[in-house]
Amino acid sequence: MRSNCYIPSGCAVSGMMSESGKRVDGSDIIKSIALMHDRSNGLGGGFAAYGIYPRHSDEYAFHMMFDNISVKESFEDHFKDRFDIVLDEKIPIRPGAVFEDKTSGRYNGYGTHPIINPPLLWRYFVDVPESKMKFVSESEYVVEEVMEINSTIDGAFVASSGKNMGVFKGVGYPEDIGVFYKLDEYKAYIWTSHGRFPTNTPGWWGGAHPFSLLDWSIVHNGEISSYGINKRYLEPFGYKLELRTDTEVVAYLFDLLVRRHKMPIELAVKALAAPFWKDIDRMPEPEKKIATCIRQVYGGALLNGPFSIILGHNRGMVGFNDRIKLRPMTCARKDDTLYMASEESAIREIAPDLDVVWSPRAGTAVIGELNEEVV
Repeated sequence: MRSNCYIPSGCAVSGMMSESGKRVDGSDIIKSIALMHDRSNGLGGGFAAYGIYPRHSDEYAFHMMFDNISVKESFEDHFKDRFDIVLDEKIPIRPGAVFEDKTSGRYNGYGTHPIINPPLLWRYFVDVPESKMKFVSESEYVVEEVMEINSTIDGAFVASSGKNMGVFKGVGYPEDIGVFYKLDEYKAYIWTSHGRFPTNTPGWWGGAHPFSLLDWSIVHNGEISSYGINKRYLEPFGYKLELRTDTEVVAYLFDLLVRRHKMPIELAVKALAAPFWKDIDRMPEPEKKIATCIRQVYGGALLNGPFSIILGHNRGMVGFNDRIKLRPMTCARKDDTLYMASEESAIREIAPDLDVVWSPRAGTAVIGELNEEVV
């Protein structure tokens, strides 16, 4: 008998990537996150997918949410003067569709949870005009524009803004969100997913995971209790935190540390999930010196609270826990595919015969990267 009892600290994350760049449709990632249905409550679900727009791979793909058509028109008046729009179109959806595993029938007992009252969903493939890059880089210009849109255009929200990738999210159970967005018709070499149980922030379309900026995307189980400190640390660098949830700081911190400060991802994780001072004191030189410098320079970037996080970007996928592993994460491999999920069962649901399975140590990054020859 199904239980109506939910765990507020639940949430669910799942991710998969092919290191050879092989693209697969969204059916498996939907099945994986669906297995963890009880970690959600229907107030948020979403997916990030990489490699889905090969015909527009050199253009920035803005996935937009609008409250209504008048907001869309106001946004376009702003947008057309700042970017060269190559193509714009509705994001395809299946209104009223719900998830059903027709192979096993396992999820039929969930009942139907159709996605209701979605915003107007649109996407724009754009280039940055050369005239806009006299004083800033192309990526920095896009970041500035995303911040301006999300903070000044009421009723408009940028869900994602990277190249050859997109975020698909909303209010609902994640498996239903996946069907709603027709993710079985997209092919990607990286998929990440999230089922959300909002604990201290509202459930709304823009507040569902993943959170994205450029090609960074974050799905997160837990709570970032250092949100206030992280927010104050980011704001002087020009980041505007408008999304009413704690997880947005993680996407912006990776953008700051890796893109702008040129830190390797492994060191960026050591800044966000830094070792305790007592553990640093036991480290050999020069590891101790490096860890000390990171904690001193990037103290405002340290994430506190219980969390497991999956980061997606155009060259790979990264998973890591908080420093004492208060939220679960399991990793596995099968051939060239790396899997990460809140539960091992969510991986075995789509890859029963795994080569290796392990649980990462607290604060230690598991890094998957595309093979060097993959363009």
